[in-house]
Amino acid sequence: MTTRLPLPPSLYADTAVAPVATPPLDVDKTVSIAIVGGGYTGLSTALHLAEQGVEALVLEAQEPGWGASGNNGGHTNPGLKHDPDQIEADFGTELGRRMIDFSYGTTNFTHELIRRYQIPCEARQNGTLRAAYNEASAAAIENTAQQCIRRGMPVTYLNREQLREMTGTDRYIGAMLDTRGGDLHPLSYARGLARAAISAGAKVHGETLALSLRREGTRWRIETPRAVVHADKVLLATNGFTDDLWPALRRTIVPVFSSIAATAPLSDAVARSIMPTRPVLYESGHITVYYRIDQHNRLLMGGRGPMRWINSPSDVDYLMRYAERLWPELRGVAWTHGWNSRLAITKDHYPHVHEPAENILISLGCNGRGVALSTAMGAQLARRLIGGVKAEIDMPITGIKPIPMHAFWPLGVTSAVIAGRIRDRLGI
Repeated sequence: MTTRLPLPPSLYADTAVAPVATPPLDVDKTVSIAIVGGGYTGLSTALHLAEQGVEALVLEAQEPGWGASGNNGGHTNPGLKHDPDQIEADFGTELGRRMIDFSYGTTNFTHELIRRYQIPCEARQNGTLRAAYNEASAAAIENTAQQCIRRGMPVTYLNREQLREMTGTDRYIGAMLDTRGGDLHPLSYARGLARAAISAGAKVHGETLALSLRREGTRWRIETPRAVVHADKVLLATNGFTDDLWPALRRTIVPVFSSIAATAPLSDAVARSIMPTRPVLYESGHITVYYRIDQHNRLLMGGRGPMRWINSPSDVDYLMRYAERLWPELRGVAWTHGWNSRLAITKDHYPHVHEPAENILISLGCNGRGVALSTAMGAQLARRLIGGVKAEIDMPITGIKPIPMHAFWPLGVTSAVIAGRIRDRLGI
């Protein structure tokens, strides 16, 4: 039997809207499409399938939003990790342009979906700042901004004085503002997506771990602790919690913990002095730090932390110290929560979509941009599941390529974090 684990202790767990009922699957089912993973990717795909009258069933080991979907920074950031010019160089003009248009449109897509389904998740679209505190990063960001501007995107490059007004700190010397970015309450959003999918006709089952997957006749057979699912097609959407359900898939991603610390609600005066127009911000560095002020005046600071589960802000005290460096007026402010979850990093830092066998589709590896990207991918994956190989999507479909020396990833990540922090301090 699968035992539902409590949600990781977090600000989101304490403040989210109530979950919709997602009872364990306890009766054998035969369905058109089975989806393994109840995060944003799986839930959005189920919703978009159900909207088109296609029977979809989601199997989630815990509950919707239990993983990174309900425990991330809450940023809805447009684009991919790589610059537009690099994307076109890597995938060619035709597919590259489609990837750019799709990825930079994911935030508008997500916020429109939230409005359409009236999902109560504190969603705002006040922009994303990608900020630099050294000359090399500032030059790179300005180059990115110019690439976006050439393509007609609502992007502006800001100087130090403009950033001081927007952030309340003189730390940054340049930044790109994309007005399509924004933020939301991640767990409330995951629960809202689940509710929307169910209302559209999808079935969502928590506490239903997929134990095995194999071909049986013309269908796929998924064993769960209490029942068996037979499906014409299967989507695997397990991201940072990918296991050995499909051979070698686990070794194509590096599961990395991303941590967040949150303050108690700040006074109106302090909150206004930090981020008066309420964009979200992520730094351009070897080790990314990201933050936002939520609708209740709490500061949420995120970044790489211990490669283990945490449950207290003291586990990521470096984030608190850094916040006080940015805004000395925060000294003495109470930090009430510290938490983390696992996200999936790919070797090439692109999202990965695979079709390793007939009627099997896999999507994982959002590389820290999963809120909007996963949501929009749901519509793309639904189109592919319905239309098959003739239904083109706006992301490449690639083969499964395990990362060499994958067994050493925990040591590699820890070393990279230490080295990255040193390089960021030195400005190199």
